[in-house]
Amino acid sequence: MKYFFSAGEASGDVHAAQVIKELLKLDASAEITFLGGDRMAEAAGHEPLIHFSRMAFMGFIDVATHLPQVLGNLRRAKEAIRTMRPDAVVLVDYPGFNLNLARFAKELGIKVFYYIAPKLWAWKEYRIKQLRRYVDCIFSILPFEPAWFGERGVKVDYVGNPSVEEVEEVLKSLPSRAEFLQRHGLSERPILALVPGSRVGEIKANLPVMDAVARRHPEMQTVVAAAPSIDKSMYGAYTSFPLVDAATLELMAGAHAAMVTSGTASLECALAGCPQVVCYRAVGWKWAHDIFLHILKIPYVALPNLIGGKIDSQTRREVNREAVRTGVRGCVVPEMLVHNCTADNVDRELSQILEAGPAREAQLGGYAKIRSILHTDSSAASNVASILFRKLS
Repeated sequence: MKYFFSAGEASGDVHAAQVIKELLKLDASAEITFLGGDRMAEAAGHEPLIHFSRMAFMGFIDVATHLPQVLGNLRRAKEAIRTMRPDAVVLVDYPGFNLNLARFAKELGIKVFYYIAPKLWAWKEYRIKQLRRYVDCIFSILPFEPAWFGERGVKVDYVGNPSVEEVEEVLKSLPSRAEFLQRHGLSERPILALVPGSRVGEIKANLPVMDAVARRHPEMQTVVAAAPSIDKSMYGAYTSFPLVDAATLELMAGAHAAMVTSGTASLECALAGCPQVVCYRAVGWKWAHDIFLHILKIPYVALPNLIGGKIDSQTRREVNREAVRTGVRGCVVPEMLVHNCTADNVDRELSQILEAGPAREAQLGGYAKIRSILHTDSSAASNVASILFRKLS
């Protein structure tokens, strides 16, 4: 079989790499072409058609600024699909780009599968028409998604959440704390991890706030999780704290607490057992925040809260609209969003989880609930590979 994978950022690279490994166990002669990163390259045994470091643009302004490169990437990907004529196109997250590929592939009569679906239950529900028309099946990683997508006429298979086994695998192979500290030149002091994201736009928006908060806690040893796709010199413009490169999970597992940009990393942090404050600052204008809340279809943004709570309660949504002004309460982790993501607000939430007490214990209890909800008998990657192989055989 011939497969074309498209993953446009670091987390997608990790998840897709696991699927490729499992596919090659089922079909050692499978031909894999992909847009992705180093993890997928290692799994497939060759370099990507386009590395995701040339694709990871976030938000309208970032995309518009890099539009020639975005369009060039699309042209190259489409030409590869046209020439290769794969048996399946497997899209991983990154909806703005990947839905374009879905339409192109479907019009060529190629089967299209989506692993880690666009979060249409949060916003941009209008894209559901594209999924119905151009995607044969979604491989869902969140337990509430099958019902939501199914009610809207989209075929969904729940495969489990890949972060669960990926985190477990890392935790099993962790070096001792002494070895980790020595390897990265760190001291014995408790670690405060800053996880500002894997995209340039995320880092520019969130790292300055995280840095300002960390400086209020000189008793902590602050360390920044550097994304593998980002030029390390870029971090120096926003912080002078030391970097740990391509070892985010290891850092979070060994940290006393963390500040994490909303996304997959917030779930990984929960699974690693590290108390956190979730940050998301794109722009600091209140009107942008009000628009954000108006278009938001869910009560929370952070994955730990979405998994650990309900997403269909209008009452809870309204409570969140009020509570978010001072920090979300009654959920697993605090979320500081848009113009509320200030040093003062984030520090207020962080200070509560640095010390042993109700806030820290509540988070750890919520983490245990999340692990229970996400547990499956086999890995998400092996489930995806098995379903793909069965559908195409």
